[in-house]
Amino acid sequence: MFKKNLLLFALLGTQLFAQTLTLDSAIQKALNTHPDIQKATLVVHKNEKGVSLAKADYLPQVNLYAEYDPTKTYVLPTNGVFHTIDNDGYILSATLHQKIWDFSKTTANIDAQKENIDIAKLSLEDAKAYLAYQVKLQYELMLVQRSAIEVREKDLESKEALYKQALAEVQQGMKTSADATRFLSSFYVAKDNLAISQANYEKARVSLSLYINEDIPEDIELEDTLELQMKGMNEQSIIHDSPSLKALKKGVQKSYLEHKSAKASHYGSIDGIASYSYQNTLNEYDSSLVGITLNVPLYSGGRTSAQVEQAEINRQSSQAEYSSKLLALRGEIESLLIDLKRYEKTIAAKNAQLDAARSTYDLLNARYKEGLSTYIEVLDASALQLDAQLGLLSAKYERSSALHKLEYLQGKI
Repeated sequence: MFKKNLLLFALLGTQLFAQTLTLDSAIQKALNTHPDIQKATLVVHKNEKGVSLAKADYLPQVNLYAEYDPTKTYVLPTNGVFHTIDNDGYILSATLHQKIWDFSKTTANIDAQKENIDIAKLSLEDAKAYLAYQVKLQYELMLVQRSAIEVREKDLESKEALYKQALAEVQQGMKTSADATRFLSSFYVAKDNLAISQANYEKARVSLSLYINEDIPEDIELEDTLELQMKGMNEQSIIHDSPSLKALKKGVQKSYLEHKSAKASHYGSIDGIASYSYQNTLNEYDSSLVGITLNVPLYSGGRTSAQVEQAEINRQSSQAEYSSKLLALRGEIESLLIDLKRYEKTIAAKNAQLDAARSTYDLLNARYKEGLSTYIEVLDASALQLDAQLGLLSAKYERSSALHKLEYLQGKI
């Protein structure tokens, strides 16, 4: 008896404390596991190494050289006659090379690589915002389709009840067979529409499970996020915070620094050099060197000039890309803000339409039972009510999607 009560309590507890998936937890799970985020994170680390590579040009370069020859022929002149001797020998040497000044070529290159890090971080931020946007869409699509299923189920029950009522009245001679046939047809249409909504819900559930890399139970509890309102978002704030726009702006600065670095290649560099060498080949001796070298490229086959011209073209292209993105972003923001105003009016109209459609349906259904209205009027009223319910859900989803798109453009997660 105790075991039965315990089992019953466990079952009730499962029902009472059903698993809930919040939108925030879904977004966090997607950010933790999605390969796009992992890839963007690796790009940040890669660009950090790029700075280390660029800085290496300003750090001392030390090379060690060793050579051992088991046998080597040495030529010795004696009284105008050359004699040869075969013997072994070895050489040991170390060289230190230090860049002193290269007219800011390396400095500009280092700064350009730092801009690369910022660009990668902004791209990561944009990737996170986009992934969150996709999760929000699928999450709320599940929410809408589940509500649509409930509406379709009630519509199906209503059509089935009308069909059974009409069929009984036909048998009593109170209605014609057309009444029952028409209601039966509407019943099957409602049944098909219910199956479509169920399939759409499954598609959204599967898509969301792939985003969060976790199976989602069919009866999962969802929070209602369709009533969210726009807070602190306008064209100026979105443009100011947009990570994609910031990345392009950083790209303009990066291309400027690369152009500066390429121009500095014309002037060469001043380097310090020091070396020590020990040699034991018949004679044993050592040598050392400390000095400064000036290396100026006089002619490189046009390579340096072409690199400078290419860097200048890249700079102009980056600036044009930034301007183009700014125009496109402004147009998209304005369009979304206009849509949001329209959705507010649509939702208000759909709410009023739903109230009127419910009253009309209740009235016509009561009149039909008394024989004062036709089945066509009842079906029309039912269709209007269904259209208002589904239209209201659709308008709320579209409004919420527009809000989430603005959040994505602003880089919000």
